[in-house]
Amino acid sequence: MTTTELLKGAAELFPDEVVTQAHVRHLELPGAGRFALITLDNGFDHTKPTTFGPQSLANLNAAIDQVEKEAADGEIVGVGLTGKPFIFAVGADLKGVELLKRREDALAIGKGGHDVFKRLSSLAVPTFAYYNGAAMGGGVEVGLHCTYRTVSKSVPAFSLPEVFLGLVPGWGGCALLPNLIGPERAVKVIIENSLNQNRQLKGAQVHELGIADALFEGADFLEQSLLWTASVLKGETEVSRPEIDRGEAWDNAVAQGRAIADGKVHGAAPAAYRALDIIAAAKNGDLRAGFDAEDEALADLIMGGELRSGIYAFNLVQKRAKRPAGAPDKNLARPVSKVGVVGAGLMASQLALLFARRLEVPVVLTDIDQERVDKGVGYVHEEIDKLLLKGRVNQDKANRLKALVTGSLDKAAAFGDADFVIEAVFEEMGVKQKVFAEVEAVVPEHAILATNTSSLSVSEMASQLKHPERVVGFHFFNPVAILPLLEIVRAEQTDDASLATAFAVAKKLKKTAVLVKDAPAFVVNRILTRFMGSVLGAIDEGTPVEVADRALAPLGLPMSPVVLLDLVGPAVAHHVAGTLHAAFPDRFAVSENLGRVVEAGKRNLYAYDSGKPELDPEVAALFQVGDTALTEEQVRDRALDAIAEEIGLMLDEGVVAEAQDIDLCLITGAGWPFHLGGITPYLDRAGVSERVRGRKFLAPGVASIPE
Repeated sequence: MTTTELLKGAAELFPDEVVTQAHVRHLELPGAGRFALITLDNGFDHTKPTTFGPQSLANLNAAIDQVEKEAADGEIVGVGLTGKPFIFAVGADLKGVELLKRREDALAIGKGGHDVFKRLSSLAVPTFAYYNGAAMGGGVEVGLHCTYRTVSKSVPAFSLPEVFLGLVPGWGGCALLPNLIGPERAVKVIIENSLNQNRQLKGAQVHELGIADALFEGADFLEQSLLWTASVLKGETEVSRPEIDRGEAWDNAVAQGRAIADGKVHGAAPAAYRALDIIAAAKNGDLRAGFDAEDEALADLIMGGELRSGIYAFNLVQKRAKRPAGAPDKNLARPVSKVGVVGAGLMASQLALLFARRLEVPVVLTDIDQERVDKGVGYVHEEIDKLLLKGRVNQDKANRLKALVTGSLDKAAAFGDADFVIEAVFEEMGVKQKVFAEVEAVVPEHAILATNTSSLSVSEMASQLKHPERVVGFHFFNPVAILPLLEIVRAEQTDDASLATAFAVAKKLKKTAVLVKDAPAFVVNRILTRFMGSVLGAIDEGTPVEVADRALAPLGLPMSPVVLLDLVGPAVAHHVAGTLHAAFPDRFAVSENLGRVVEAGKRNLYAYDSGKPELDPEVAALFQVGDTALTEEQVRDRALDAIAEEIGLMLDEGVVAEAQDIDLCLITGAGWPFHLGGITPYLDRAGVSERVRGRKFLAPGVASIPE
């Protein structure tokens, strides 16, 4: 079957493809000759990135037909490939991929991409890729098939995100990249960056890694790239690339990649391991075999649950996150030109830094004494200095940000003209009510009062105020600068204007805001507390700690339950468990063993001195356990059943609008793996939902995950 026939058949499976055109135009390069430039463009502005579906590949194939003939006839001296403004290309059309139902169709997509792209490496003239804007997945790979590559300094996002989604770079990435830049750097791009929440490269990094041969400024990028191309074609510029070490270094790089994958997904998701197998096999430089292996891996993974879960999760964070369910009309939001922060501890200081950086308005911290205030402001200034040293801000910007963040002991002077005041003080209801009463007495009538509480009732917190309608929950996750989630809590009397302002602020903070009902511990902490409570309960009954802690490993969670407990802190976890026990005593227990750990002042259950976590002997001495030891499978089943029950109850209570919001919260607030699609698709796929609730969480087709 020809490439044209293959793509025509595949196109019938993608009826809603946003088609990318491949326009060919000719230029006269100074002193070099006539040159063909192919521009990829889907006809939309940069808000609709250019993708490759079957018809788009067919269009590129037709353009290559044209330039191939021109090259063979001696009419052109080279071929270039670039994209529309701000976008080079962002890879395969994932909307179409999730529609595929047969392995042979998935295999055809893989072969179709390879057949088109590899033609760029076999033309009678050199080929050049000009990465002028965002390039991901297949957009990166089409350039790898070219003889030379340039990249713009202004490129904001460049990546091979396939492993993150549950695929492999399947149109040449796994085979070509290690042979271009070496296996160690290729593993960093394909495995490490991808599994670190799809970390993006900037233009300068692309050049530094050796993916691009030249780096130019964004303003005249194409012009400079064409001048550079002319100098290459005339022999004035010679491109040299380092020799690839195909010995032990290659094997070590692959082994390092496997260690990274084990640390991230614990063997639970196959994509990273399939990619590493292909990279390992690419050591001998046999690209044909590498491309065939990529085709087979793509076909297998496209038909698997990991990719469908990954696409579902990707759509949550890219689409649903931008249109929060239940958010009021954004036109009701009030402007925020000054922010107050009550407290100057670590969390409060992190919040002050975030507000200053994103809103670029004055931020004032208060606390009970000058020493605490100075320490909080000092922390912010030190963090800004670190940003300066890393080149994230220039000296002028650093000076302006520092000037925005100040401290005061006088709440009236600090907050008298504030539009938004958030408290981040001790997690105790009486303390927070006292703080809000003091703040309400000095702030303007329009000011929003926000609380960063992780588990307490926002309605109760506001109940003694004259204007409880302007109080909202604004629950961040630690570390504030990294975790995207912001749970915005609507209390019983919160009005639409206050809520709209909260969402507007969240958007400026670049956070993923999810509207939640004022219910104990809201979403993430409620689920994690039930989850950890189940594991702690098994330990209290007599299950060895190491057995209980390994029980959830098959899910590939970012960390085990006890390591998560150590990260949260036993005292915080114990406090939240107590709050939830008071609200739901039949489902949330308070572990007496954890209470002993907190009372003893221990901050961790594990000791990490040996490089791997082991139960602290002092903690072990505190434990009083029963004689019922469960197996890993029994602990896992108990924990998953508890999670499914709790999520079902939360949906029944209307804590969030839909199950998708719970998945979004866990992905962005707890690092729940993309390959699980959050949590509810996994519970559906594993049969836990029906076992516990008698029905699935998600309607058929929502996650498009095969059984």
